[in-house]
Amino acid sequence: MTSDIKNLGKVAVLMGGPSAEREISLLSGHGVLAALREKGVDAYAFDPAVQSLFALSREKFDRVFIALHGRFGEDGTVQGVLETLKIPYTGSGVMASALAMDKWRTKLVWQAADIPTPRYHLLDKSSNWVQVIDELKLPLIVKPAREGSSIGVTKVNTAAELQFAFELAVKLDPLVLAEEFIAGQELTASVVNDEVLSLIRIEAPEGKYDYANKYFENVVKYHCPSGIRAETEVRIRADTLRAFRVLGCSGWGRADVMLQPDGRYAFLEMNTAPGMTSHSLVPMAGRAAGLSYADLCVQILHSASLKS
Repeated sequence: MTSDIKNLGKVAVLMGGPSAEREISLLSGHGVLAALREKGVDAYAFDPAVQSLFALSREKFDRVFIALHGRFGEDGTVQGVLETLKIPYTGSGVMASALAMDKWRTKLVWQAADIPTPRYHLLDKSSNWVQVIDELKLPLIVKPAREGSSIGVTKVNTAAELQFAFELAVKLDPLVLAEEFIAGQELTASVVNDEVLSLIRIEAPEGKYDYANKYFENVVKYHCPSGIRAETEVRIRADTLRAFRVLGCSGWGRADVMLQPDGRYAFLEMNTAPGMTSHSLVPMAGRAAGLSYADLCVQILHSASLKS
């Protein structure tokens, strides 16, 4: 075991948690845990749904790898506790995590910073569905503002589907967005230690990159190199870093981007604790950059810090 690994100390891999993305978080967490142990890191599984976060201090953990997804793990809540306990952790701090988890407020920041993002409309029970469709046109996307992994997301193709899509999303989050549908190529941009890795182009059957296709099926094709025009990739990677930094993000993350046939593109969201499963995108981009899964996990762990 190298002194570099020893200096990482006792590490907790936070996984599971109480969010709707618990199942995926457990897959990510167990993958990270096995990889860190393979590299000789003194790492342990820690599930905040069954253990108090204050046990991290009692059990003298030196740092934390956050493999939690969704609310509670990715929205600044856990980050705030870790700041209070003074235990360094991976990923973004309290403010950036909270901002990035909220797709509406992320849009407000990006719009102020001239980061391209689809037009949208906030929905509630009193929304004028006809006006929403007139403004955004069909098809459009309806989504809970603070969920991930495509949970609660509906592509609305007809006016009759809009209220049903809203009712599905509002069960998960009172804050619901209707978003302009961007037709084109789906891309993802991974950020590791302030470097944007090569873009991945996602080719899903019928454009349906949903929860099942993301994590459990093998029908999606991933292209890295992306195959898009080189100058367009350079611009998207530069804007990814701007989009990451303007939210206050740090450590690592992943942006989802839509590229239109005319070369214009729009950022959909920023993920501050991306998936680390066998189907996940950051490890794919890491492999294309010559980083094994285990080396990527160690590199991310080395970036663990306190942000305030």
